[in-house]
Amino acid sequence: MRIALLGTGRMATHLGRHLINAGHELTVWNRTADRTAPLVEAGAAAAASPAEAVAEAELVVTVLFGPPSVRETVINADLLGEGSLWLDVTTVGPEDADFQAAWSSTKGVRYVAGPVLGSMAPAQKGALGVLLGGAPEDVAAVKDVVLLWGDEAKVRELPTARDAAAGKLVANLALGVALQGVAEALTFASDVGLDRDTTLSILAGSVLAPVVAAKKDKLAERDFDDAEFTANALIKDMDLVLSATLGLHAVQAAHDALEAAIEDGRGDEDFSVIADV
Repeated sequence: MRIALLGTGRMATHLGRHLINAGHELTVWNRTADRTAPLVEAGAAAAASPAEAVAEAELVVTVLFGPPSVRETVINADLLGEGSLWLDVTTVGPEDADFQAAWSSTKGVRYVAGPVLGSMAPAQKGALGVLLGGAPEDVAAVKDVVLLWGDEAKVRELPTARDAAAGKLVANLALGVALQGVAEALTFASDVGLDRDTTLSILAGSVLAPVVAAKKDKLAERDFDDAEFTANALIKDMDLVLSATLGLHAVQAAHDALEAAIEDGRGDEDFSVIADV
């Protein structure tokens, strides 16, 4: 297929490599043009604008930094025309997905929400979880492409784009709250005189074991520079959650910890930095 990829951040670059390796003809665009370089070196063509990128595309994949970027790049620019097939991997809120679906319907655009679950390691291996929401025939049209980066056992088809968007936020909500639990356990342990290594070994046998296992080295060494998912990225998702509902006290605590890390100049570090602020 001729595929346009709009947005070439760290996750999108992994997705783009899978597309190139599968033999698709890939054109890429990014607001900061030099960030397309790794994919261009791998065989993609670079476009100077989103319009140029999508001009001949049979499929448009967007992996942008939140709902405002999607609106600016796709919707406000009136980028896609009738019959276009659009797979949006961007993390957006349920209301944003509804808006994008309504806009697509008026334009005759075939829109599928396809946010991914997982970090850079499964992205590189093609083992991400994926939530697909849209009309069944449109989901079927993107499924083979999605399986280039998604583990088939972890790809879920949902009735609507709204459901897919909500599901992604459910997953990231759980991630943020779990890490906040680890952070508070470490704080408590320190306050009562229990050393960090012992605390982490105890948490490794608790209900928080998966997140401790995933972040063990960072938490033990207190080195958060090698970010799989940054504090800046996760707080954006926490903002989407908190804007959609009220009374989520654990989410608010995780949000506040992320905000403190960002205010301390650590927003580009791994989100597990909240265990060190």
